[in-house]
Amino acid sequence: MVLAAGEMATRKGEMESERESIKAASEEISRQFGTLVDAEEIESIKQLQHLIMGRLQDSNAVLSHFNEYSERCYAEVSGDFTRNVRLLKSMKSDLDHIFTKLRSMKAKLIATYPDAFPDGSTTNMIDQRPDLETPLP
Repeated sequence: MVLAAGEMATRKGEMESERESIKAASEEISRQFGTLVDAEEIESIKQLQHLIMGRLQDSNAVLSHFNEYSERCYAEVSGDFTRNVRLLKSMKSDLDHIFTKLRSMKAKLIATYPDAFPDGSTTNMIDQRPDLETPLP
């Protein structure tokens, strides 16, 4: 279906006319909105927004500085922290081994010398040490 040149020109003219009417309506709405709000109020809002933006930028700078500082501090102590954790785990393992040996020796002493612990301390051979791996309430 081929449109004649006259029809195309007519449609083009209609589209131009429609665009101009939309533009005129937009300008009229903009003008009416402009009369709804006082220029002083708009300027006050702009100043407040500028003030808030400045405060947010300052806060952002402070937080960025703090994050950089925290990162440096963490880098400085993370090696020591890792080393100390390994040392504590090793010490716990050594102490567990020592207490196991002590319980074993105590059991052998009780078997060999039943009168060695006359106060009844052998009846309750439960380990009374606190469990350091469970979180505190």
